[in-house]
Amino acid sequence: MVAEHEASFEQLIAKAERQEFRGWDFSFIDGRWRESPTSWDYRRRILGRLSQVSSMLDLGTGGGEFLSSLGPLPPDTCATEGHPPNVPLASARLEPLGVRVVETVPGDRLPVEDARFDLVIDRHESFSAREVFRVLRPGGRFVTQQVGGRDTVRLNQLLQARGEREFDAWSLDSAVGRLEDAGLRVVVGQEEFPETVFLDVGAVVYYLRAIPWQITDFTVQKYRERLAALHDQIRAEGSLVLTSHRFYVEARKEEDGPEQSEGRLRG
Repeated sequence: MVAEHEASFEQLIAKAERQEFRGWDFSFIDGRWRESPTSWDYRRRILGRLSQVSSMLDLGTGGGEFLSSLGPLPPDTCATEGHPPNVPLASARLEPLGVRVVETVPGDRLPVEDARFDLVIDRHESFSAREVFRVLRPGGRFVTQQVGGRDTVRLNQLLQARGEREFDAWSLDSAVGRLEDAGLRVVVGQEEFPETVFLDVGAVVYYLRAIPWQITDFTVQKYRERLAALHDQIRAEGSLVLTSHRFYVEARKEEDGPEQSEGRLRG
């Protein structure tokens, strides 16, 4: 088998196109890309709270990979997933752990009761701040790590991708504004720009196919010529170095009763 660093452009592209992306699993490109860590450890911060809560909701669980690694989980744990092919994967992984998985539609009301959860977690999933407020109990906390709008924008520039992405303005400031408008009190906010490195163009193609919101019109056929130029650049320079965009927020629903909290909502 030809190693990726020795493979031709056509071999790398063909292999990436054949590989199906399932759940939230990037193991296919292990050793071919790396993300520098943030100063905060999202997993550790979640683990530090689990013993303090009896109910938890995981927004956008993917295939349940992250949530299943956190056990033992609170007795009342639920997860949502909005990508239909991931729902049976998440159910197969999480339901044996006692976790109910519910399919959601972007923009719709979450199919869970008001004021049910002590903790709502969210790793890289879009969210409605009003819905987070609704499903949290008074005193409950929302913990999220988000991908900001400036994430790996150099890749779009190198491939000459046109058009503004709908999340370009997404940042710590905009997230804090939404959460505060919904009646939540932000208690922690951090934002950083770690490094992401790709070692071959096949890893880039797999990445772009896995996250279609990065370049919304991406197909190998449409971008083949620009991908070939990127392949030559990576071979010449040894890697493709990009800047990622991550931010972390913790927000609390105050224990001041529904009437006072709802009075803080705007618009």
